[in-house]
Amino acid sequence: MISGGDTRPEFVFELRSCRWAELAWPPGESEDVTGDETGKPAATNQRPIVVARQLGTKRRRWDTIVLECDPDGLRERARFGPDRLDSDLLHVIQHAPEAWTYYRDALPHPGYPWRYVREAIHEADDRGILETRRDGNRIQIRRKWVYPDWVERIVAIENKPDLDASAARVLGPQLEYDVAMALADEVWVATRKTGERIEPALFEDLPVEAGILALDPDTLSAEVAWYPRTLAVDEPGTRITERPDGGDRDAPAARFEYVDPDEKEVTRLAIAERAYERGWRSFVETMRPDCRHFELRAHVDSDSDIEPDPNSDSSKNERGLSQLLPTCRAKERCQTAAECSGSCPDFEPEPPLWRQRGWPIEGGPGRRCRVLLEERRRARRPDSPDESRE
Repeated sequence: MISGGDTRPEFVFELRSCRWAELAWPPGESEDVTGDETGKPAATNQRPIVVARQLGTKRRRWDTIVLECDPDGLRERARFGPDRLDSDLLHVIQHAPEAWTYYRDALPHPGYPWRYVREAIHEADDRGILETRRDGNRIQIRRKWVYPDWVERIVAIENKPDLDASAARVLGPQLEYDVAMALADEVWVATRKTGERIEPALFEDLPVEAGILALDPDTLSAEVAWYPRTLAVDEPGTRITERPDGGDRDAPAARFEYVDPDEKEVTRLAIAERAYERGWRSFVETMRPDCRHFELRAHVDSDSDIEPDPNSDSSKNERGLSQLLPTCRAKERCQTAAECSGSCPDFEPEPPLWRQRGWPIEGGPGRRCRVLLEERRRARRPDSPDESRE
């Protein structure tokens, strides 16, 4: 069982949900989740995906995001490096010409001062994803690669392990916003599997367009209790800006505004770029791994038919089928990012002796936790075509 799973169920459930998505997406097609947490996908699931958590817009944040990607496009995206391309960089990279051209002649007007475009050009040049040269006082640019159309679908998942009536009342308006906005192609609710003939989540007042996934976080087995509808991402979205309070005398209708499909496409790509950079193992970036009580404990799936992938090299299988979960030795359970901070009463910095190798630059065990999670996150990103030929 997961240590602390009953104490902090939603955070641990969210991490387990992300791992299940990495190994077994899409739901309902196969219960075989052969693979390991270091990044080898299931043998029956060849569709490349990228999984991230706690991403969205300033108005809406999702627990889990799954990007279904075009295989060739995803490899081409790897040329541009592991870091995200923000909106300024995308404006430059997507419109960079094939031949040397003065940047103001090559790029459409961004709608903001050109000095910010020049900053983006210099940043792209520093990152090695754009070629620049000077012709007198003019900056000329030329693309190195065409930015690919690598995202096929964006799927949003809300994790509610205990979806009772009160939780459904809070979640319902959020899902209604998702359905009306249609920023994601599908919206799901992942809840804890109860084993009953009809999952209790089906009786809650949720939009019928949202799918319901019953997940066992211990064994990573999942069943689709309700399939979602595909949302119209290519059509104008409806952003709900104000709702009536719902009282007996509260009769006014909700206020809303339409969102142009082009604006939605820009937002979708920005979310995809952030997901590509962060992944879901970035939880350590909001915690204090430099605390002497912080550690990553391996959780091995119990009562599962998962087997190591024989086609994977031994270095990726030597840790077995474990998932690394953040654990506090002082609390003896998984902690959340809100708890794991410098204000925690149990916080103690690592002793200097723990960091004597390379101290204080390279750090100690806390630094190793970051490196280990970064290696596993990088394993889910493909090599660029240039690297694969080396």
